[in-house]
Amino acid sequence: MQIHLNGKPREIPTATTISSLLLELNLGNAAVAVELNGEILPKEKFSQTLLNDMDRVEMVQFVGGG
Repeated sequence: MQIHLNGKPREIPTATTISSLLLELNLGNAAVAVELNGEILPKEKFSQTLLNDMDRVEMVQFVGGG
């Protein structure tokens, strides 16, 4: 199935959760904010939120520095 990840089309397997997508992107333990179809998704829902065909996902990784 296809989703839009940060504005770009991406093929993913069916039954992909936000958590499994983060792992695929090597962001499993990173501090990220996820917006799914225009709504901010709480981190505690990442593992139970299944993605659907044509979902729009925006991810922002927090990076420290100074």
